[in-house]
Amino acid sequence: MALQWFPGHMHKALKEIKESLNQVDILIEVLDARIPYSSENPEIAKIRGDKPCLKILNKFDLADPDITRQWQEELESQRGVFTITNTSDKPAESKQILSLLREHCADKNASVKSVNAMITGIPNVGKSTLINILADRIIAKTGNEPAVTKGQQRINLGSGIVLYDTPGVLWPKIENPNSIYRLAASGAVKNTAMEFDDVGFFAADYLIKAYPEAMKARFKLDDLPDTELEFLEAAAKRRGAIMSGGRVNLHKICEVLLSELQSGKLGRVSLETPAMIASEKAEMAAEAERKAAAKAKRKQRFKEGSLTPDKAARKEKRTEKRQAQSKRMKQGRR
Repeated sequence: MALQWFPGHMHKALKEIKESLNQVDILIEVLDARIPYSSENPEIAKIRGDKPCLKILNKFDLADPDITRQWQEELESQRGVFTITNTSDKPAESKQILSLLREHCADKNASVKSVNAMITGIPNVGKSTLINILADRIIAKTGNEPAVTKGQQRINLGSGIVLYDTPGVLWPKIENPNSIYRLAASGAVKNTAMEFDDVGFFAADYLIKAYPEAMKARFKLDDLPDTELEFLEAAAKRRGAIMSGGRVNLHKICEVLLSELQSGKLGRVSLETPAMIASEKAEMAAEAERKAAAKAKRKQRFKEGSLTPDKAARKEKRTEKRQAQSKRMKQGRR
């Protein structure tokens, strides 16, 4: 699926993030707990240097708790990274984030200066809602539509902490093709930027394998079909997604599936695990190596095959002629 989702303001936001980094003491990256890898901006890891980074696994109430724990262990194995889970319906627990920031900037906190923190996150990950909770007032505009925040702003949270808010940013090139589908399935991109049927088929294929009992219960199916198409057809009949003539409305049932996934009606579901991502990274590396080898082979074949036997013979004669002429010139100078 081709994902067209890199508006101009996002390009500007990435540039502003890089320019403001030298002014902050710590980075906060808000991740979707259901897709910690796919919602993690690779640009942040490249540019943060030695700055500590708090990764907040937001929407924890929608994610599989066992898999989230696996992700916390995986993320905290990275240099300078620490994690916390968060849900927007427990403001008191969200406030723990402030003490964590002070704890990891203890030297700065002991001085008269404020701790400067920059908060980043993909669209629709719940960053603005979190900011409002931390600030105890409405600072950031919230909404279910991605990319609500348009510009960078500074927010005094009190307790000696100043927050640099940034727009939700996706990056120009998403390397992992499965991540594109996961981002779309989680609601990180606008509906107009994705194809419901493609994303719905991807989600159905994963969910019937990873959460079969939950899918059977939600769609009231006695037996779970083996393929995503058969599942969607059965689910469509249960939900009345039928067109004239008794044909299944696949677009409609895909919309239903994605809506219920995003709202949590399917239960606590995670769309990726550390083991899955490790396997996908290995596959991507092997594919990149294969493509590089194929490209090198094409170049070599083009270089060797660009000469027909007749042209090759003429080239050989020209080379011999130049060598003979060079030899005569050297002899003439003696």
